[in-house]
Amino acid sequence: MKLNNKKMSNTMFAPCGMNCTVCYKHCYHPKPCQGCLNSDLGKPEHCRKCKIKECTKEKGWTYCFQCEEFPCLLIKKLEKSYLKRYQTSLIANSKFVIENGLNEFMKKQTEVYTCQNCEGIISLHDNECSECQTKKLDLRK
Repeated sequence: MKLNNKKMSNTMFAPCGMNCTVCYKHCYHPKPCQGCLNSDLGKPEHCRKCKIKECTKEKGWTYCFQCEEFPCLLIKKLEKSYLKRYQTSLIANSKFVIENGLNEFMKKQTEVYTCQNCEGIISLHDNECSECQTKKLDLRK
């Protein structure tokens, strides 16, 4: 799924602070996941049953950072996993959006996760381009 020099869509920013555009389920599937704020089509079961997404819905928020309890235990648990497995902070992503806006966050994500070889999307989960399978060594530009 090439970006073709377009910015990543703001609708792909998940309640937890994940950029769904760079998720392996979006990058590698013929019917890609459309992100947490959109359809459940193409989502793995754990995303369809996400407690974080349900919590934001119940509280009437779009994003976790809008809640006075942010970062709650659910976010902290996911944060620990993402830091360990992908060296990515969902809390830092959310704080960046609070301070700089969603447009600026997605612009920065486009710069970081666009393959320099073919302009495909680098998957956060396996650090590999969706188009040419080039590995990116450092995602923390």
